[in-house]
Amino acid sequence: MYLPDEEDPDTIYVFASKAGAPTNPDWYYNLVTAGEAEIERGTEQYAVTVGEVTGEERDLLFAEQARRYPGFADYAEKTAGIRTIPVLLLRRR
Repeated sequence: MYLPDEEDPDTIYVFASKAGAPTNPDWYYNLVTAGEAEIERGTEQYAVTVGEVTGEERDLLFAEQARRYPGFADYAEKTAGIRTIPVLLLRRR
């Protein structure tokens, strides 16, 4: 699942929730290490740059995703005190 940026149609946010598991998913490390990727969104396939969102901005994005999809709030509860679920920014190149 992703969250589109409401102000920039070339940016989406993805959440490394791994359904609330105690560790980050492998794809998170792959994307952060590579710094770029190719994604498929709807009927489009395109290249993106990858960045990690942190701090207050990350918290606001995660809260919005949890508001839209309450299961995300459950994931944060499962990982509380273990890890903060990373949020990645994917921007069309």
